[in-house]
Amino acid sequence: MTNEDSRNWMWSEALQMLARAEQLHRQVFSPPAAVRRSGPAWEPPTDVLETDDSVLILVALPGVDPQQVQVAIQNGVLAIAGERLLPPQLRIARIHRLELPQGRFERRVPLPAGRYETPRTGVLNGCLVIELPKAGRKAAP
Repeated sequence: MTNEDSRNWMWSEALQMLARAEQLHRQVFSPPAAVRRSGPAWEPPTDVLETDDSVLILVALPGVDPQQVQVAIQNGVLAIAGERLLPPQLRIARIHRLELPQGRFERRVPLPAGRYETPRTGVLNGCLVIELPKAGRKAAP
């Protein structure tokens, strides 16, 4: 094999490996088409706590605007939905690590049996706090 042939062969191999790496990157970092169109991409972790007066749900949502989160009770299940948007800086930034999930999320949390008043929401240390006062009970201060 001549020097020119070996150089061409190495370039050909390198380009094929780059093309394969791009294909794998697209497969790993792109959600399936069905999820992109309709379903949530991820579920946030939650804690559920109950007192005599209410049920508290803490949802880990750092970087999510709490005003953009939808909360509803349906058939004894608390539905929490929204979207974490990529920051605009990501368009020009070099990514060293990207661990926080992005895109649409939804979490359905079965509630303890009972009736609840209108949910109250707040934010505490990067968590959305949802308080569900029990119907007919006075919430603690």
